[in-house]
Amino acid sequence: MLASYLIGLREGLEAALVVSVLVAFLVKSDRRDTLPHVWSGVGAAVALSAGFGALLTFTAAHLDFTGQELFEAIASLLAVAFVTGMIFWMRRAARALSGELRGKLSDALEVGSLAVVVMAFLAVAREGLETALLFFASAQSAATTAQPVIGITLGLITAVVIGWGIYRSAIKINLTKFFTWTGLLLILVAAGIFKYGVHDLQEAGMLPGLSTYAFDISGALPADSWYGALLGGMLNITPQPSVAEVVAWAAYLIPTLFLFLRPQRTKSTPAPASSAA
Repeated sequence: MLASYLIGLREGLEAALVVSVLVAFLVKSDRRDTLPHVWSGVGAAVALSAGFGALLTFTAAHLDFTGQELFEAIASLLAVAFVTGMIFWMRRAARALSGELRGKLSDALEVGSLAVVVMAFLAVAREGLETALLFFASAQSAATTAQPVIGITLGLITAVVIGWGIYRSAIKINLTKFFTWTGLLLILVAAGIFKYGVHDLQEAGMLPGLSTYAFDISGALPADSWYGALLGGMLNITPQPSVAEVVAWAAYLIPTLFLFLRPQRTKSTPAPASSAA
């Protein structure tokens, strides 16, 4: 539930920020007449994302055991790739996001109303499709309960409230710090999803070593305890992982954290040459 809440909050806030920037630009530009086009694009993007999530669930449910494990493994690996790219992209583009979106929307207004719909659709669909894929991959390791759905719903609601508050200037948060901290947490979640994807590949017979365990801490970390369920649901930490799962978890987590925490290089602009020279 916590992992799903974090996914809904992080991805939902990105989409909410995009929508708030577009709406604020249109309102300040006295183009309220184009607001329905923005909401049409947003609605179409939400419908596409929900349909994509339903398609993933339907496909996984109608496969045999080996096919289902392989499908879930591929979905997990794709989710890790997408969320990693998204984390690093948002880390670089967070400060310039508003200006970039306003520039694109200004160009779309010159083309026509359909361009505004397409622009809003593409801006939100990217986040929505990533959310559906990441949520599907994250929820596979959870028991068949409603907790993942409740978690992502609460996360999306929280994101909408924060986005509305930012639009109304009622809430001022440091977005750079917010995306840094949520990025760190999502890297931990992605490492667990990557580990689970390797486990699915072993279940499908694509990788060996399913019964070659790295360690067994079932006594200290019972799977049915609240803290065992918390670590398992949030970070996919299991008391009896295989060697391949541990290697995959560390191989993703260590270099990704190093690159994410490494200070960003700022481009220095050369000083203008002196005319007297």
